[in-house]
Amino acid sequence: MTLLSHSEDNLVRCPWPGKDELYIRYHDEEWGLEVRGDQAIFERLTLEGFQAGLSWITILKRRETFRVAFRGFDLESVAAFDSEDVERLMNDPGIIRNRLKVLSAIKNAQLILQMQSQGQSISDLIWSFAPPAHLRAEAHYATATVSPESEAMSKTLKKLGFGFVGPTTMFALMQAIGLVDGHSASCFKR
Repeated sequence: MTLLSHSEDNLVRCPWPGKDELYIRYHDEEWGLEVRGDQAIFERLTLEGFQAGLSWITILKRRETFRVAFRGFDLESVAAFDSEDVERLMNDPGIIRNRLKVLSAIKNAQLILQMQSQGQSISDLIWSFAPPAHLRAEAHYATATVSPESEAMSKTLKKLGFGFVGPTTMFALMQAIGLVDGHSASCFKR
């Protein structure tokens, strides 16, 4: 018996993964599935922030290197990064070397720890912007790039001091972590 690759299995998918096996695996096994917990949300928030202005596949191909560079996205570790860590990251060819994004990731970790010290959760905050369950699979979520929810989330996070959390980036996060169903109408995952 010959095993088919994901790109040869004849399943109808969203068009964006194309035939790239890594992208298809991400689409089939991760994208749109519910993600909760402060560390998991911090990782996704950081990666989406680094993705701003780039294609997601650029980040996805570097995700494991990002995980090593950012100490597994451990909040306390990243929040404690100093100028030497910033320079280490700026010299790491395996990640996106954008100083503003690096500094933002560190500040975002610090802000999440501050929230936790006040009995709050970034995961709970992010999920508070989810539309009601019966509306999460609305067809427009598959073609939109922003939503009223992502705009409200962006505004709230910016007010708290978070960086690289624009409405388009937050909409991508909402799709990626399951706040809305962004799969196309014909996709087998819808």
